[in-house]
Amino acid sequence: MHFAIPDTVEFTNSGGSVFVGFNVHINGTYHCSVRYRQLLCLHEQLKRELDHPNCLPPFPPKKLLPLTQGQLDERRLMLEKYLQTASQDPRVSNSELFKGFLLSAQLESSKETSTPVTLDVHLMNGQKIGLEVLTSDPSDEVLENLSQKLHLAPEFVKFFSLFLIRKEEDGEISVIKKLENYESPYISMKSLPGLHRVVLRKNFWDLSIETMLAEDRVALNLLYTQAIWEVERGWILTSNDIRNKLSSLQSRGEKREYLELAKGLKYYGFMQFGECWCDYPQKGMRVLIGAGNKELNFRVRLQTPDASSSSSSDSSETLSEGSFRVTRMRCWRITTLHVSSSQKETLLLKVLF
Repeated sequence: MHFAIPDTVEFTNSGGSVFVGFNVHINGTYHCSVRYRQLLCLHEQLKRELDHPNCLPPFPPKKLLPLTQGQLDERRLMLEKYLQTASQDPRVSNSELFKGFLLSAQLESSKETSTPVTLDVHLMNGQKIGLEVLTSDPSDEVLENLSQKLHLAPEFVKFFSLFLIRKEEDGEISVIKKLENYESPYISMKSLPGLHRVVLRKNFWDLSIETMLAEDRVALNLLYTQAIWEVERGWILTSNDIRNKLSSLQSRGEKREYLELAKGLKYYGFMQFGECWCDYPQKGMRVLIGAGNKELNFRVRLQTPDASSSSSSDSSETLSEGSFRVTRMRCWRITTLHVSSSQKETLLLKVLF
């Protein structure tokens, strides 16, 4: 997970005192607002819980006097670095204490109480399943509730996850993020503007797993409906001939055969992210990012002059594609730069070889 604290917010308690909250973003979206002393308390609890407390980075020191704006910005950056560093250790990120803190902070920041609600979870074919949950239920509990309702075998639940998707103004669908066990799907969806849905998708990169899942009727149906959806949306590339073969298999209900044919197509098994902007090969280029098959894939939309037109303003759009093999990377991270609401979000990709 990637942490960022792009800004702060002032709160006033019931006694009239003003205090600063640090806005914590996880994996590119706002998660919660927490006080310095809450994070300090978490740090002290982790030190007591972990067998090797030295794995924790130093915590930003206290200040006796009120902070100036410059000191506040310095503390914000230090807290951001602390969370980024601490969370990279699996002993911390997998700690129930750490996940419980993040879930509680989300619940508190949203001003939600733990109450029963109906949460609609969608399958990739648009089917809606209403679940009776608590607003405070984390993603793993909601997923377990859903899998029981679908009669998905317990041993196969780990191969699926809940995701947040968004419908754009042009009708395109963007996968915002996987919903983690430190957050409430209900609150995460409610906190985002626009049309968002919680959907069930497969969550693995090794396509050989599908052979095992295909032996289970429910798992097979989930894989099949997702494949159809991705073919129809153009996330999986097909020729006219292949599309006709897939349509024929679909009409006959031959699900395994459909999946076997789809599995050999380009971008099958990829996660396609929303369009973002980059500065290469030219500034302000639009780029599509996908991840799958042990690679990180980029498709940059290039404007090329139209040779059939005499006007220099006429151009056509082509896609230039490039891929990084994950096996050759030491690390990679996509970071959202938080800018004013009048500007588009910018995504940066840092890759180290």
